[in-house]
Formats: sequence, structure tokens, C-alpha cells
Amino acid sequence: MLLSGDRQQRSRQLGALVDGYEQFRAFDRRELALIEPLRTLRLIHYSAWLARRWDDPTFPINFPWFGSSDYWQGQVQMLQEQMEAMQEEPLVV
Repeated sequence: MLLSGDRQQRSRQLGALVDGYEQFRAFDRRELALIEPLRTLRLIHYSAWLARRWDDPTFPINFPWFGSSDYWQGQVQMLQEQMEAMQEEPLVV
């Protein structure tokens, strides 16, 4: 969630994050391969979290867009992009 931009920009940002992390603890770089699968899982989990609150009376007030065709089209688009991202080589630092 902290990385944005093209692949080169994301690699630089990730390098800065890992450098900062490693000031406190060693980081197993093999775990970089988990970035995109975990991002995909977070997207799915967020929609499920929202769906579980469907019957809460305050839900429609705070999440009026949930369940709309635009929302689900956006979710499908993001998941398609994530499928592509998971086919790429993991970022390296």
C-alpha cells in the first residue's frame, strides 16, 4: 500500500522501506515475492469485511457506494490488474 508509480519508482520506494526496516531487524528478501499476493488478499478481505456489515443500519449511510455496479466493476478491474501484477517478477531492492 506504500508503493506507487512505475516499476522503477516502486523499486526505489521499496528499497527505502527495506533499508529503514533493516535498521531494526534483518529482512528476508524472499518475502518480497509475497507483496502482490498479499495485496490481492487485502482487496478481497476488505470487500468481505464490508459485506459482513450489510445489515448494520449505519452501513448504508457510511458506505452508500457498496454493492453498486460501479463498485463491483472497479473491484473486478483491480483484481484483473492484480492477476497481471502477480505474473510479473517480484520487485527487487
